[in-house]
Amino acid sequence: MSRPRRAVDPARLAAFEVLKAVRVDDGYTNLLLPAALARHGLTGRDAAFATELASGTIRRQGTYDAVLAACIDRPLRKVEAKVLDALRLGAHQLLAMRVPTHAAIDTTVTLVRQQVNQGAAGFSNAVLRKVAGHDLDGWLARVAPGDLAVAHSHPAWVVAALRRALRERAEELPALLAADNDPPRVTLVARPGRADRADLPGTPTPYSPFGSTLDGGDPASVPAVAEGRAGVQDEGSQIVALALASAPVTGRDERWVDLCAGPGGKAALLAALAAERGASLTGVELHHHRARLVARAAGGAGLAGVVQSDGTRAPFADASADRVLLDAPCTGLGALRRRPEARWRRTAADLTALVTLQRALLDEAVRVLRPGGALLYATCSPVLEETAEVVTAALGDHPGLRLDDAAAALPVVPDAEGPLPGTVQLWPHRHATDAMFLALLRTE
Repeated sequence: MSRPRRAVDPARLAAFEVLKAVRVDDGYTNLLLPAALARHGLTGRDAAFATELASGTIRRQGTYDAVLAACIDRPLRKVEAKVLDALRLGAHQLLAMRVPTHAAIDTTVTLVRQQVNQGAAGFSNAVLRKVAGHDLDGWLARVAPGDLAVAHSHPAWVVAALRRALRERAEELPALLAADNDPPRVTLVARPGRADRADLPGTPTPYSPFGSTLDGGDPASVPAVAEGRAGVQDEGSQIVALALASAPVTGRDERWVDLCAGPGGKAALLAALAAERGASLTGVELHHHRARLVARAAGGAGLAGVVQSDGTRAPFADASADRVLLDAPCTGLGALRRRPEARWRRTAADLTALVTLQRALLDEAVRVLRPGGALLYATCSPVLEETAEVVTAALGDHPGLRLDDAAAALPVVPDAEGPLPGTVQLWPHRHATDAMFLALLRTE
């Protein structure tokens, strides 16, 4: 008489499903997780476990693949994808979570048995027993001594790009890479005129006067968030909106433009700030679904509307905007804490197309900006090709364009000097924000 098969733990199954969706559908971990948790009825500690298991496994995939490769007698590309997903989940439990060895192995083997077959389950059992033979430090000493890319689970090209971005402070590279692997705390933003920071729980953010960092819990349960008077937004993104809104302009100050507004977080804060001054913001977004997100996030006082349009051909007259935000599409290498899958999707070849787009968008932003107004170019990337080099090219292409001091429009943010005079560069390891780059530009 055969024994009944053991059921798969719902938290581990949810994490497994997220990994598959990231791999197969190019999904985003932070967007997939809420649906997976709801589908399996996970709350509290179980939800937190599934979240760390999925996000942590994807963050540390490069490290775990190096360990698994040392435990498997064939190339990882020849291991069935579903089995490799499960092995990575098992490795994360064994090497980075406080899960007893027998529980990590047994639950992973059960998962493989149900989702694949018995043969794959036996293979997974043997591999994970080898993984359990050493702790993480022991494995790193064996498979990649001194290799920062493997130790901190970043592609080698990303490590090289971040080293260049740190410039004369390259000794901070290990700290930066480690910060990319720290799960970010949830930061809220109060939208001026609709909520105050006092309406938000948690710890006030050190640089943004609108932010608060949650100590725990579901942000959707905060009344101000549920009512749309506040939202979830990294402090670095809040600083971008604040820098543009605080920059001095001469003359009229009524027409604000967000040239790449989706999904709407910065637009919502800018619209609220505009409304307080009797100004209004128009958002531009190429994609229909993202334009709807902008309208939903920023709707109400201060939002003139959302135009679905290509930002490189914006439907505005020359020199018609008083303030322009260009938060340009980029590699996203400054937000690896929140978007762990980005490091595995981006390649060095992506930079060429992105820089071309960034330069075209910045040319259009310069066209739309009136003399005496303010233009903020921002990227969620510290990579020099996307930051200093794009701005330098624009200054060369537009004789009337000049670089102003972005830091002067901000509260004191220490140790944030950018690669060009007057620019600002935030860092996860220094400021606990995404690595936002800010350049304040003006036309004459």
